Amino acid sequence: MALIQTQILQVENVLKDSLRHKFQSYNPEPASMPFHTRLLGKDRMALFSFIHSLNTNFGTSIFEPVAKAIAAVNFQSALSQQVAGTQISSEAHNIIQNIMDGLTTANTSPNKPDEIRAIRRVCQNGEMRTVKLTKVDVKVVGHDGEIFLFDIKTAKPNAGGFKEFKRTLLEWVAATLASNPIVNVQSLIAIPYNPYEPQPYNRWTMRGMLDLQNELKVASEFWDFLGGEGTYQQLLDIFERVGIELRTEIDAYFSRYNQ
Repeated sequence: MALIQTQILQVENVLKDSLRHKFQSYNPEPASMPFHTRLLGKDRMALFSFIHSLNTNFGTSIFEPVAKAIAAVNFQSALSQQVAGTQISSEAHNIIQNIMDGLTTANTSPNKPDEIRAIRRVCQNGEMRTVKLTKVDVKVVGHDGEIFLFDIKTAKPNAGGFKEFKRTLLEWVAATLASNPIVNVQSLIAIPYNPYEPQPYNRWTMRGMLDLQNELKVASEFWDFLGGEGTYQQLLDIFERVGIELRTEIDAYFSRYNQ
């Protein structure tokens, strides 16, 4: 078993607390959809609206705290919504721009180890510029001091956004190395589940911008990395178990929209 009992209880509590908080605070948007409502019913429309609202903050309200709870046992530390750093050297800025230019024009292929080495060489060279970077969704530090910075994305991120995702990953590395040039640091995109199952995740949209081997973890790759082999399947079982346990509360909440 990948997850120990305390982790399982933590994950269960995260799910229960998140859903119950949503029930208490959520009010469906007052938009009138008379045809949909008459065809499907108020309760189903309320459920549709609720799921849409839940999806928009699933990452911060569920995936981030679950990832933190799982990783805390196996790593030195696990924190969410962290600042990678506040400064990047002017030379590192230039290196990042050169990398982005090469990838955008397809003159070079993504190679994260080489990119990190290039940034490390100049991480404190030139003018140190203050920056305000996108926050790290989950920061995990191994017992050997290696840092892993995760940007958790939706299951089907917009292909057009991968250019900015890549820049963010490189900037996190540069900001981390600016304060500690010798630390081992990895920055990655994490996608919590594969919407194409049982087919493999469709990675072709990222090829050419991301180093798929070193910058992307999907579904079990991500969860098993944090908690050990079998963690992903355990998580699915936990979600199902909590859903069954809260079924009465869920039904009671939506039944009031059918009166």
